Amino acid sequence: MQVPIWPGAPPDPQPVKGPEIVEPSGNTFLVAGRQVIGVSNVTRPTMTVYSPTGTNSGVAVVVFPGGGYQTLAIDLEGTEACDWLMSQGITCVLLKYRVTDVGPYPKSGPYPESPMALEDAQRTMGLVRLNAAEWHIDPHKIGVLGFSAGGHLVAAISNHFEQRLYPAVDTADKESCRPDFAVAAYPGHLSLHAAEWDAKQGTKRFAIPHLEHQSIADAYLALNPDLRVTSRTPPTFLLQAEDDNVDSVYDSLAYFVALQKAGVPAEMHLYAHGGHAFGLRQTKLPITEWPQLVETWLKATGMIQK
Repeated sequence: MQVPIWPGAPPDPQPVKGPEIVEPSGNTFLVAGRQVIGVSNVTRPTMTVYSPTGTNSGVAVVVFPGGGYQTLAIDLEGTEACDWLMSQGITCVLLKYRVTDVGPYPKSGPYPESPMALEDAQRTMGLVRLNAAEWHIDPHKIGVLGFSAGGHLVAAISNHFEQRLYPAVDTADKESCRPDFAVAAYPGHLSLHAAEWDAKQGTKRFAIPHLEHQSIADAYLALNPDLRVTSRTPPTFLLQAEDDNVDSVYDSLAYFVALQKAGVPAEMHLYAHGGHAFGLRQTKLPITEWPQLVETWLKATGMIQK
């Protein structure tokens, strides 16, 4: 079931090159020997609800594909994740959030440079909670899973849930948009160093606090100041490879340190090899067995039955 998340025009629309495009990556980008399907020029965001196969655990996960806030890897980090979640008795809600890739931020990019993706995520969480009974979901067991830029979106909604970024549209926006748990795979934009880079990309200029006598190590291990982690930030699972050449392993490390300081239950798995954007496709690398680790973690946290 695929439905638009906004009944009318979405808030804060941005220019777009043309109509929405769905196209394969070609042989220039293969993961486990297979192409990746990308969706770009997304201006009408939708959510697709996949019901679990077999026993329904009552758990739901909203999935945020990655793609640098410019495109969405809709199969590698979307439908393939849903196939796995459904097999575990979990309802999967795949969010096709807005990405436009036109010019510098704020036309597309991470919050606060651009609000679009986070607005779409907040709206979707409210819609899932509003429809929890109809979709056989426990409203207290709704999590988020994101990859790369989607991993940043996981952290963004984990810390921006007290207030919507947009005026309320209907009763869905009265529901809490706080996730009950969060999984971020090879996330970006989480460290202070990454935030400093983001701040230089857009037409707006965001002031990034600079600590006196700050070292390079401080910038890598300090958190993006937009992510104000508190004790209400949901329990989080982090996954990254040390040889990730797109989003630094310091993004996960910086977020993990902040979660620990705030007393938020967190589990982090770092691997020597794996690179970036491996999704759930199995290879000889141990990192590709990560879905089993998430399953164990969800059982340990009491989200799903042991």
